[in-house]
Amino acid sequence: MASKRTNVLVYSGNGSTIESVRHCTWTLRRLLSPNYAVIPVDGSAIVKEPWTASCALLVMPGGADLAYCRTLDGEGNRRISQYVNRGGNFIGFCAGGYYGCSKCEFEVGHKGMEVVGDRELGFFPGICRGLAFPGFVYHSEAGARAAELKVNKDALSAGGAVPESFRSYYNGGGVFVDAENFKDRGVEILASYTDDLHVDSGEGKAAVVYRKIGDGNVILTGPHPEFAAANLSKGEDVPEYVKKVIEPLAQDDKQRVDFLKACLTKLGLKVNQEPQAVPSLSRLHLSSSKASDVAEIVSSWNDIITLEDGEEHIKGENDTFHLEKPSQWSMSSLAKAVTSILPGSGDESKTDEESTDADRILDYDKVVKRLVAHETELPSTKETPYWNHHAFFANLENYNRIDKNPDAAFGKYLLYGEVVTSTNTILEKNPKLLKHLPTGFTATATTQVAGRGRGSNVWVSPPGSLMYSVVLRHSVALSSTAPVVFVQYLAALATVHAVQSYEPSNASYSKLPIRLKWPNDIYALDPASPCFPSPGSGAETRPTPKPKDYVKIGGVLVNSSFQGSEYTMVAGIGVNVANAAPTTSLNALARAAGLAPFATEKLLARILSVFEALYARFCREGWAGYGGNGGGNSLEALYYAAWLHGGQVVELEAEGGARARVKGITRDWGMLVAEELGWEDRPTGKVWELMSDSNSFDFMKGLVRRKT
Repeated sequence: MASKRTNVLVYSGNGSTIESVRHCTWTLRRLLSPNYAVIPVDGSAIVKEPWTASCALLVMPGGADLAYCRTLDGEGNRRISQYVNRGGNFIGFCAGGYYGCSKCEFEVGHKGMEVVGDRELGFFPGICRGLAFPGFVYHSEAGARAAELKVNKDALSAGGAVPESFRSYYNGGGVFVDAENFKDRGVEILASYTDDLHVDSGEGKAAVVYRKIGDGNVILTGPHPEFAAANLSKGEDVPEYVKKVIEPLAQDDKQRVDFLKACLTKLGLKVNQEPQAVPSLSRLHLSSSKASDVAEIVSSWNDIITLEDGEEHIKGENDTFHLEKPSQWSMSSLAKAVTSILPGSGDESKTDEESTDADRILDYDKVVKRLVAHETELPSTKETPYWNHHAFFANLENYNRIDKNPDAAFGKYLLYGEVVTSTNTILEKNPKLLKHLPTGFTATATTQVAGRGRGSNVWVSPPGSLMYSVVLRHSVALSSTAPVVFVQYLAALATVHAVQSYEPSNASYSKLPIRLKWPNDIYALDPASPCFPSPGSGAETRPTPKPKDYVKIGGVLVNSSFQGSEYTMVAGIGVNVANAAPTTSLNALARAAGLAPFATEKLLARILSVFEALYARFCREGWAGYGGNGGGNSLEALYYAAWLHGGQVVELEAEGGARARVKGITRDWGMLVAEELGWEDRPTGKVWELMSDSNSFDFMKGLVRRKT
């Protein structure tokens, strides 16, 4: 069983333009979510991080291809080429199209604009020559046009609708010279320009080309089929820009989307036949099982609340929150908040329908977040149809009673939103608000539109995932006995133990194969694996699981800041509960084991009760137990019982590919301990200690890479 590739990486490093990255990310998320995570990455990530094993598609967007060369020539391009040849997919839009060819010729003879030179990737074996159409000016729409493309339907017979032609946004792209003559080298023309070109294109007028490279696939374009008319600026500096560019593109938007879907399908990706709409942010609901507690915490915010026209606001460093009363609720207030940051929202001539159209790129950070404090009763299911507050607090109280923890703090305050940016961002990126939140304050959501992960990663967070963040305040005085670095391990361990103790009266949940990957990922044995323990089967009838039989179902991100005598931490966790995409889910595991599905409210309650118990024990005993002896019931022993790496043999890339056996993690800084292996895998006596912040563990390949 091959590991699933679920990441779509969009290069956002040197040379890329903000607009190109935003258009590309927006379009790909609409067409590929939730099956793939569409993630912007910089050049350092391409060169140094182990991205290839989990990457389904690498995209080079529009920008300046010469800067791409300066960043990626050498090691970066070597890794890209190797990735594609080994079965990866690559798309180059506009500047990315120039970059993916054997040679780039741009504005030859035009002083100050000319760019000519060989390119290392050479996916298209000839020249990409531009300008295909004249008039290009950097950082301007002066050369933009709605270029008509004739589609080669025979090359895109993907089973869905494929247009005969469509108009695509164009601004500075090239033509793939003599593409017709490279058919014997595997080149296919997917679309051609129909208008006369500004440069000699040789045989054909290829605007979009495809080529099989090794086991992988490449698509290169001159125009920008990923640009949607709804997201284009007005181009005030260009006469009749709306009439000549935006309106024709809007008329052909369906054909543009159909063409892109056919291209992505040709690459073997799973594409949404109906593009996913861009969600609008919902209200945030603050609640507690004891309503008076809500009034108390809101009262503690008095010194950070400002009044504007009689309305209360908290202006955080990243977000602005409007404290609403239930009587103030109205869809018009939310529409006003959203449309205030939409392109062209200042045009008073727009109709109400146009003004409230949120199906376009949004700057979510600029949207005012509506926060309702429920000071008299819990939100009803009508107010929060995707989250049952009564069920959550009832289960939390029950679990704390079972665990004999009547004074529990984790989950006492709950901030819930149906659609949010990121629970971690809302808390951690607004220190002014965070300073006033107690230990155990929890934020959760049904859908995140900008979920965050470790390094450059994000976690796909569609409905069906459980996403939450918890505030912890950790005394500096505990640093020697309970180092703060271990909190990420506790959060991951709490998830595993919560799943396995979800239903105390049913021991079968304790057998669900959930494991931990260093430093902060949660993996599960794929239910489709022949190793999975199906109901009634004996262990002797199943093969022993291998790394490739496990898939990621969750992750942990802990951010910390230090002030005075304590660390303030925000522990963010995401787990697939009901959504099978992009990997698998807890409910898929439960179904395969013949168990009832998980309820997200009940699962979060269990995770919080376990997390609080583990954290309290950590503060009392430390990681390795009293005296640091690492006994069989210490947190360290519990962690090793759940992790995936006991005795795993890995290669240390930073040490010249030396083979080593994983021994555990250090008790001071939580570093991975690897013992060098020599002849016949015998220990040489040399031991490495690897930090989680500077190394990435490619579990499927047994490879530890150093990040610098």
